[in-house]
Amino acid sequence: MRKLIALAALFLCLTSGAQIVNRLNVDKDTFERYAWGRMQEYSPGNLVLADSLYSEGLRQGNFRYKCLALSLEFPVRFAQGEYARMDSCIVEIKELIGDRKDLRTFYFPTLHEYCQYLVHIGRASDAVLEARAMERIASAEKKPLGKMYSYRIIGLIQSYRDNSHLAVRNFEKAARYCREARSEQDLPNLYILIAQECVKMKDFVAADNWCSRAEEYQAYFPSVELKAQMTRAYLNYAKGNNDAFWHCYDALLDNHLYRLQTDADTRFDMDICYLRSKGLLEEALSKADSLGTARDRFEQKHGIYAQLGEFDSAYGQLSGLMQQKDSIYIKVQNEDLAILDAEMNNAQLREDAQRLKAQNQMTIMIGFLVMFAIAFFAILFNQWQLRQNLEEMRRKNNQAIAARRAFQKAMDAKESENQYKIKILQNRTTNPLTGYEDILNL
Repeated sequence: MRKLIALAALFLCLTSGAQIVNRLNVDKDTFERYAWGRMQEYSPGNLVLADSLYSEGLRQGNFRYKCLALSLEFPVRFAQGEYARMDSCIVEIKELIGDRKDLRTFYFPTLHEYCQYLVHIGRASDAVLEARAMERIASAEKKPLGKMYSYRIIGLIQSYRDNSHLAVRNFEKAARYCREARSEQDLPNLYILIAQECVKMKDFVAADNWCSRAEEYQAYFPSVELKAQMTRAYLNYAKGNNDAFWHCYDALLDNHLYRLQTDADTRFDMDICYLRSKGLLEEALSKADSLGTARDRFEQKHGIYAQLGEFDSAYGQLSGLMQQKDSIYIKVQNEDLAILDAEMNNAQLREDAQRLKAQNQMTIMIGFLVMFAIAFFAILFNQWQLRQNLEEMRRKNNQAIAARRAFQKAMDAKESENQYKIKILQNRTTNPLTGYEDILNL
């Protein structure tokens, strides 16, 4: 079951280009021909279309046509097992647009798709090297799209090795860069990849939630419907809900995109899962022989023999599987993956440091502005308070002056009265009639 989900993860990445974009900015007619080819990317008929586009590119000296032709050809070469030709297609694409910074939106997803095939055929070390090169370009040119695809590759490798927690961590980082790159068509694919890792960890509630989040984009990106159907098929099979699984399986067979956009191994695994759920174990065992890689065959046959109760045969298949996992080649892959993880984390740390530095500068500036504002308002308040104090002092001074004037006026009146009394006394002492005059005046 874990192998089935790992292959499903690969399928989702391989079909992530179903929302075809004219990234090379070719003319409309040429793009429509290319887009039709991408919608049936594993069809051998694409080789004829690719040859036609490449010939046009040669005649016109148009490297964009050549890139379109090569990107149509290498998925077919992968499906046919012609890996040397697949590699040469990518080498030529790199030579054609390796230095064209304006065509990174074509370069990154094309190299990402190539890495999916490398992982699928067991060449994870080569995939790591490609991811490392992609990440360096993305960091140097500050392209979040490249970082999104780099983390997605690492997540896929971790998924293929059953390191689900690490896979989820890398897919979540990819989703962050996806939003930063404003590449919304890739978000539902990442959500479904996370959902499938949750199925492997038997966290079925989280798996269902992530799948539902992906389905929110279904109206904008129709290919999400197929991916959601496959994810729910794995979810129901893992839960042992056969009725729901059979319903999803039938829906897949009715979906015309299922055969156009899935490779043979993905369909074989789904068929094997269906046969096992029906108890048709001998047929499932025979179907397992059709799988393309030794690891795939070992893992499926181990499960089928265990289900049959043939434990000696199951142990033999498990031993072969463990030899695949524990080979020196896988150890080298792990070392390369650790190096890439460290490099990517260091790059992220540098970004975080720059972001923190900018935040600190902003914080210092805001702090300065706040301190300036506080000082400015403190000065205004002090001036207002001083003005109030001056007004109070002026009021009290005016009151004191008025009181002084009133006191002086009273003193002057008292002085006048005293002068008058003195004058009367003086008259009494000098004029004997004064007393009578006073009486008469009463």
